[in-house]
Amino acid sequence: MLYTSDQTASFPSHTLRYLKTSLREHVLTLTLNRPEKKNALNPVLLHELAFAMAYAHYEKEVWMVVLAAEGDTFCAGMDLKSLSTGEAETATVPEPSGPVRLAELLAALHKPCIARVQGPVYAGGFLLVGGCQYVLASETATFSLPEVKRGLFPFQVMASLLEIMPARAVLDLCLRARTLTAPEALRLGLVTEVLPADNLDGAVVQLTEELKQYSPTALQFGLRAYQQVKSLPPDRQQAYLFEQFQQIQQTADAREGMAAFVEKRKPRWNSYEL
Repeated sequence: MLYTSDQTASFPSHTLRYLKTSLREHVLTLTLNRPEKKNALNPVLLHELAFAMAYAHYEKEVWMVVLAAEGDTFCAGMDLKSLSTGEAETATVPEPSGPVRLAELLAALHKPCIARVQGPVYAGGFLLVGGCQYVLASETATFSLPEVKRGLFPFQVMASLLEIMPARAVLDLCLRARTLTAPEALRLGLVTEVLPADNLDGAVVQLTEELKQYSPTALQFGLRAYQQVKSLPPDRQQAYLFEQFQQIQQTADAREGMAAFVEKRKPRWNSYEL
């Protein structure tokens, strides 16, 4: 994380410029709010996202995150104009301790993340979509990597997509800059569900309500293990996962889950214990 828990304790009191936030019933919704710029990611928005993600990681009342966007475009990727001209805006959050890499931020969240994709996704916007466990997309949404048209290449996006899509499909998307429809993105694993635009909000609510039925501690343990095990050699993976299972059995949520099962009632979950 690029911020400490002490730094993010003040998150609710900050006024953000390009990111709308709402925390309701354990769901933190982060809405990109630069519709006039197609929600392109400039330095201020990137820092606001990093600050919000760190808050979500540390805050026990946050059980999951929803990424959404205002306007007709989900995200146009990096704001190349602001990056090339070095235009400076007044900061809205503390300076992060290092460069903001969206894929790393989402991987370190360790809480379920849902993308509500209402419109086109371009270039670096794939890092937001690719880092979520669930992507609910409008049937009119499209997905495109146009970097090669500008003499660039989507290096970070390529690495992110290789974890969720077939390698040849990823390379083709990067090399030919072609546009995927929502149904095509669904077939390739980039999207998890395609819906009429009017049904997006209802589907997000339904999914978050379902996830709330399960132990937030167990979900966090699982997502953390998913990230950690990838960096371990094969002969260490099972030992690590066994250690994780031993640890999770000692949590209050594990005790509550077993008690609820025996007593044939719904469990009453606590917040995260990590």
